Amino acid sequence: MRLHEIPAETEAIQPGDMADKLAEFMGRHDFFVLSTHDPADADGLGAQMVTACILRGKGKKFRIINASAIPKHFRYMEQQGIIEQWDKEQHGELLEQAGLILLDTADERTMGQMKDAVYLAKEVFVIDHHEPKRHAAFSGIADPSSASTCELTVELAKSLGAVLDPQTAFAAYIGIAYDTGFFAYSKTGPRTFRSALALFGLGVKPNEVYQQLHENASIAVLLLQKRALASLTLHHGNRVAVQVLRLEDYAEAGASQEDTDGFVNFPMKAKEVVVSLMLKESPEGRIRCSLRSKGNINVAKIAQELNGGGHANASGFKSDLDIDQTLAIALAKIGEHLDRP
Repeated sequence: MRLHEIPAETEAIQPGDMADKLAEFMGRHDFFVLSTHDPADADGLGAQMVTACILRGKGKKFRIINASAIPKHFRYMEQQGIIEQWDKEQHGELLEQAGLILLDTADERTMGQMKDAVYLAKEVFVIDHHEPKRHAAFSGIADPSSASTCELTVELAKSLGAVLDPQTAFAAYIGIAYDTGFFAYSKTGPRTFRSALALFGLGVKPNEVYQQLHENASIAVLLLQKRALASLTLHHGNRVAVQVLRLEDYAEAGASQEDTDGFVNFPMKAKEVVVSLMLKESPEGRIRCSLRSKGNINVAKIAQELNGGGHANASGFKSDLDIDQTLAIALAKIGEHLDRP
């Protein structure tokens, strides 16, 4: 029986034990596939690149394969062209020969076209910082106290003596900055700054990271954000902000599904707003929903109750209902959590 077929609670381990646990996994295999959730974000991509450096330093062979292409607003992170897009015919047999490392997710439901393929691997190992499911199918490193998966992998690289090249260091810093809101979110801590400082020492320039993340959008993105803000409604005594994007909004702005990154955060600028919800209609008919919160409102629990997941203050879920039905259910669920002590 393959190890990853045995359901077990994903355990949180101490930083000092992380490297040993990964080293044991690497010792059991000669070839690895690295993957992340779909679509990939800056933290998942940066963590893949750092883990690739660790494997390369140990003389291991690997491939990086994601369910879909790198989103266009993150393509500058990987200029070597080593990240592949999943193709069942091409990669199915490859997975059967590999130890699979999942970065920034422990849930196969987030893997897009690869959600079933993950079970083809000889063994699955997780490196993740999200709130874990109560029972996880895969073992590995789960540390929800960490601010980002890039933070975790930079710690692992240091412990295992891996040398990060400048492009990888840049990608890892982007991942940390992205998942911490440039060191502003609640999980940011001493470990976060130690990892960032190590990357800074490798030549990373924070102003260049900021420019890539926040000053690199197209005019189409601005037009789409205009439409998102025009849809803004307030609920539950102005404590909950909702934005909605329909297919016609993307068409009229000349934008794509990838162009909404960060939109959900904008209503959080208002003092009264403690939860922001964004609903996005997708071409396949599903509604993609993003949640953000302040303080002790745990939107990860809300998302989990709606078959999603994520962080305590940043989560998401998908719905097969229409926008109006999804919104009604989500607002009711949010209302239940708002009034809890």
